[in-house]
Amino acid sequence: MAALNSSSRERSSALVTTFDLSTTPLREVNTALHAPDLDGEFVIEHPAGAHNVAVGLNAPVTVTVGGHVGYYAAGMNQQAEVIINGNAGTGVAENMMSGSVWVKGNASQSAGATAHGGLLVIEGDAAARCGISMKGVDIVVGGNVGHMSAFMAQAGRLVIRGDAGEALGDSIYEARLYVRGDVASLGADCVAKPMREEHHLELEQLLKAAGFEDDDTNAYTRYGSARTLYHFHVDNASAY
Repeated sequence: MAALNSSSRERSSALVTTFDLSTTPLREVNTALHAPDLDGEFVIEHPAGAHNVAVGLNAPVTVTVGGHVGYYAAGMNQQAEVIINGNAGTGVAENMMSGSVWVKGNASQSAGATAHGGLLVIEGDAAARCGISMKGVDIVVGGNVGHMSAFMAQAGRLVIRGDAGEALGDSIYEARLYVRGDVASLGADCVAKPMREEHHLELEQLLKAAGFEDDDTNAYTRYGSARTLYHFHVDNASAY
């Protein structure tokens, strides 16, 4: 493998390695981030919308991306903390297992799709299908989400500080949705539910983790499954 164009320095007793994607191939950067016993902090400069940045990480490291990224950034993340100082394309944090992914800008469609765990924070807006088929991840969106968000969401929590598009939570299972703004329409089997004390506490903790601790949880509505589609019933055939 060719030598990486990187620099290292000491910061808070942790080794910081910087990669420049304008001079170093992404394949080499991702290979370096998959090294055994990976440790320290990493910075990726000049991503210029590249796809598959920092994918498949499986180490308790911090990776900061200095700009916009394309498709599937930080996909399949485990343990790592990934910070994207820009916008993210389709499928950011897709199939994430643990760790955290923090998008400082907006995210395109399918953010956090199929993710099993960890925390995804999008400070701006998220497009269609945010949290589609989520399986245990926590997602906090600072702005709005597009249509079909949380479609077939099985487990986890989705917090939306702005508005939600059409068909929110369509065919939802046991995920919990918290929305502060307006919802254009609810999908099949998704209904508004009461906010009990446990939900206020849960929401408060999620907002604090995402840096939005000043929000009043009383301003949010909880949505979840009406549980009418768990088993096929002929009277509900049109909803399947």
